[in-house]
Amino acid sequence: MRSIRRLMLVAGVTALGAAALAPSAMARQYEVTVTDLTSGQPLTPPVVATHRGKHAVFDVGQPAGVGVREIAENGNSAPLLAFLEADPLNQFSGFAESSTGPLVPAGVPGDEMFDQSAALTVNASRRANRLSFVSMLICTNDGFTGVDGLKLPGKVGKSKTKSTNSYDAFTERNTEDYAHMVPPCQGLIGDSSGEPGTGVSDPALAEGGVITDHAGIQGGSDLKPALHGWEDPVATIEVERTG
Repeated sequence: MRSIRRLMLVAGVTALGAAALAPSAMARQYEVTVTDLTSGQPLTPPVVATHRGKHAVFDVGQPAGVGVREIAENGNSAPLLAFLEADPLNQFSGFAESSTGPLVPAGVPGDEMFDQSAALTVNASRRANRLSFVSMLICTNDGFTGVDGLKLPGKVGKSKTKSTNSYDAFTERNTEDYAHMVPPCQGLIGDSSGEPGTGVSDPALAEGGVITDHAGIQGGSDLKPALHGWEDPVATIEVERTG
């Protein structure tokens, strides 16, 4: 329980729910639902952003930005939210973070407190034509899932659904050791080594690679393929235009 409550701090679950523009400048509204499809990988509360053009948040085959790296390694959404709010390239229209806690697979201990899905509302201006989201795979060193530039539905009442795969940010070595992972992993899944874990990056484990498909759990240390493993897709996202 202590580890689960700590996730609420590590992952920045307190709803910032911010929009990059004032409400009067917004022309559209979308309901976004993200669902965890795995049996053993909780996801951090999704951060969702509307924008114009692709690759505004992450780009497979390119290095992860600070915001995505912090989510993938530490479940820390604050740097990405700050980047979206600052909007240095004038790309983003609106953004939000789920305030209901992590997405937890059915049947594990964390399922008693948290759901498999999270729904949130995000705004968009007339220029926005795409949506992206990012969530950490909590029981990994630097794994995450998300969607990069999903085209927004154009009419009110229309929706789009997409399955999302797992990615490796390649910013931290995959030790699969609980000591190098965010503390909530052990409590949410119900498997522990007695190590406290950490929500801070270790420079000794740093990698300088590019975002790629995740190789999955190898079982080299504390993580177990039968318990923490998955097959893609790991999540779905449904986007409906509501206004």
